Amino acid sequence: MAFAGFSGTAKVQGAPAKSSRIVLALLLPGMLYLAMFFMIPLVSLLITSLETPAASGAYGAYDYALDFSSYQRVVTSYFPQIMRSFGYAFLATVFALVIAYPLAYFIGVRLRSRPLIQKLTLTLVTAPFFISFLLRTIAWKQILSDDSPTLNFLRSIHLLAPDQYFLGTPFAVVWGLTYNFIPFMVLPLYGVLERLDLRLIEAAGDLYASPVSVFRRITLPLTMPGIISGTLLTFIPITGDYVNASRDFLGSSSTSMIGNMVEADFLQNSDYPAASALSAVLMAVILLIVVFYVKRTGTEDLL
Repeated sequence: MAFAGFSGTAKVQGAPAKSSRIVLALLLPGMLYLAMFFMIPLVSLLITSLETPAASGAYGAYDYALDFSSYQRVVTSYFPQIMRSFGYAFLATVFALVIAYPLAYFIGVRLRSRPLIQKLTLTLVTAPFFISFLLRTIAWKQILSDDSPTLNFLRSIHLLAPDQYFLGTPFAVVWGLTYNFIPFMVLPLYGVLERLDLRLIEAAGDLYASPVSVFRRITLPLTMPGIISGTLLTFIPITGDYVNASRDFLGSSSTSMIGNMVEADFLQNSDYPAASALSAVLMAVILLIVVFYVKRTGTEDLL
């Protein structure tokens, strides 16, 4: 009996260890994936940013070193592009929020009693994801070109001056960014609004609260997690975008962003330390902005 009791105790004590090994085995593929495609490239990027030109003087050749001059150089040389990137990202995020919130409210709240129409409308919102990002941007390039039917119509009704154009301007870049990233704002907002308890809104109306007061004191606070998630999902990729601001698409040399400078240094100038340093600066600034933004909005659990 004592031996049997001992065996049972040993079996119980060994269960947590076995469970831990199972959990570790399940986590291992994800950990390997993160190590191979996130940690190793990140370390390689940081190492490259500290390299110095090779002693041989060969074009595009660099030696491993601990040289921080690339950081100072990119911040000084690309300061306008850095400020422009965050300015465009801020404007595009605000415009996306202004457009996406009413749309998500309509789909998640007003269409809740019509599930078929709700699903169809949500599908239309996500439909652009089935089309290439480049094709969507090229489409807007055609729409905003100087001789497009859209601009000719606006000129014919005198809403646009004959010599006024949009392509290659900040307006075209910000609008392209806003359009391409609106679904990233709609989906988190819809997820929150679709679960919103409508009885709270009805109760506020029964207590003679105005629609503005109901929105400000009930709807907006309850949907704040969706707003935070949507703005982060929109702002972060926009700052590193290089397609919309490119002169080949909606932008020009005067609208270039950080992504365009990284692309030029990597693919054209072969200045790998500068491109890596600029990428590292972008990641660091975004991280600081995100931490400050989340803490200010009281949603630390999103970190």
